[in-house]
Amino acid sequence: MGGWFQITLWKRVMLGLVLGLLLGLGLRYGFGADAATSFANTWLKPFGDAFVRLIKMLVVPLIFTTLVSGVTAMGDPARLGGLGGRAIGMYMLTTWVAVCLGLAMGTVFQPGVGVDFGTASAGAQADVASRLEGGASAASASIADRLLVIIPTNPVEALADQSVLAIIFFAILFGVGCLMAGDKGRPVASAIESGAEVMMKMTIMVMELAPFGVFFLMSWVMATKGLGILDNLGLLTVALYLACFLHIILVYGLGIIKGVLGLPLVRFFRGITDAQAVAFSTASSAGTLPVTISNVSTNLGVRKSVAASVLPVGATINMDGTAIYLGIVALFAAQAIGIEMNSGMYIGVALAATLTSIGAAAIPSAGLLLAAAVLSTIGVSEEQSLLIIAFIFPFDRLLDMMRTMTNVTGDAAVATAVAKWEGELDEDAFRAKTVL
Repeated sequence: MGGWFQITLWKRVMLGLVLGLLLGLGLRYGFGADAATSFANTWLKPFGDAFVRLIKMLVVPLIFTTLVSGVTAMGDPARLGGLGGRAIGMYMLTTWVAVCLGLAMGTVFQPGVGVDFGTASAGAQADVASRLEGGASAASASIADRLLVIIPTNPVEALADQSVLAIIFFAILFGVGCLMAGDKGRPVASAIESGAEVMMKMTIMVMELAPFGVFFLMSWVMATKGLGILDNLGLLTVALYLACFLHIILVYGLGIIKGVLGLPLVRFFRGITDAQAVAFSTASSAGTLPVTISNVSTNLGVRKSVAASVLPVGATINMDGTAIYLGIVALFAAQAIGIEMNSGMYIGVALAATLTSIGAAAIPSAGLLLAAAVLSTIGVSEEQSLLIIAFIFPFDRLLDMMRTMTNVTGDAAVATAVAKWEGELDEDAFRAKTVL
C-alpha cells in the first residue's frame, strides 16, 4: 500500500479513469447494453455518486473559510478592490476569447451538417424538458434579479442551499469586518484560519479516494452510454476538445503565463496536473476547488491571500470551457437546422454566451439552461432547442469533463497573474521542479 501512495495523485486518477473506461466498455460490449446499464446503475453509479457527494460536502465550508482567511491575510481591505477587479476583468476577457474560439471551431468542423435527430430518444427529450422547465425562472431572470441573488437575506440559508455567489459575497464582507474590528476581530479571524487548515486536511483525505471514485464514474458512463453515439457527435467532440486544448495552451499558457508574466510554461502545467486530472474526471469546478487551491499555493507559489480570494470566485464565474461549448453548440444547431449565420448573429452569440455564463455554477442544470438561452439568440425555437439539447444530452458527461478541465486551468492562470501583479507570487517556488 505504501507504493500506491508514493504515486502522485494525478497518475492514480488517470489510472482509475483508464481502468474504468475499459471495464465500462467491456461490460457494454461483452454483455449487451441492457445488462451493462442495469449492472452499472446498481453496482457502479452509487459508489461514483458517493465520491461526488464527498467532494461537494467540502465545497461550502472550504469556500467560506479560505475566502475569509484570504481577506484577513491581506491586512488592508483597500487591496481587495484592486485584486478582485483584476481577477474578474481577466475572467471576462478570457471568456470572450473562449466563445469566439468555439464559434471558429464550429465554423471549421461544421459538426451539425447531416445530423439525424432521430437518435434523440423521447426519454432524453422528457428529461431535458423537465430540467429546462425547472430552471426556467433562473434562465429568464433579469440582470438586476441575478445581482440581487448575490446578497443573501439569510447567510445560514445560503450556506445550506450552497448558493456559492451569496456565500462568496458574505465571506468577503465577513473578512473585511474582521479587519475593521482590529484587535477584537483577530480571535475570530484566527479561528476561521484554523478552520481553513482543517478543511484542507479533510480535502487531502477525500482526494485520496479520487482514483476509486473516478474508476466508478467512468465505468458507469461507458457501460451506460458506450461509444456508439460518437457516430453522430464525433465532430462535435473533436471540435470541443481541440478548442479547449488550444485555449489552454494559447490563451492560458503562451498568452498569460509565458507572454504576460514571463514565467516558464512547463512549470505551470506541471504544478496544476493534479487539479486538471481531478477536474477532468469529476467534471466539477467547485468539487476540484480544494485541489486547485492546494496546487496553486504549494506548486505555483501563489500566496494564500490571493489563492483563497481569486480561486473561489473563479470556480463560480470563470466558465471558459462552457463558453467554448456554447459557441460550438450554436453553430451545431444552426448547421443542423439550416440557419444562415451572419456577422450580427455571431456577435450576439458571443455576447450572450459571455454574459450568461457568469454565475452558471449556481443554476441547476446550468449547461442546458445556458444552451437554450444562447440558441434563442439565433432564432432557434423552444421545440428545436429541446430536440438539439436532448440529442447531445446523453453524451454531455464526456464533453463536460473537458470543459471543466479548461475552467480549472483558467482559474489557476488568473490566480497566478493576479498574484504576480500584487507582489504575492513566490517565483522561486513557481520555478522549482514539481514532482510528477
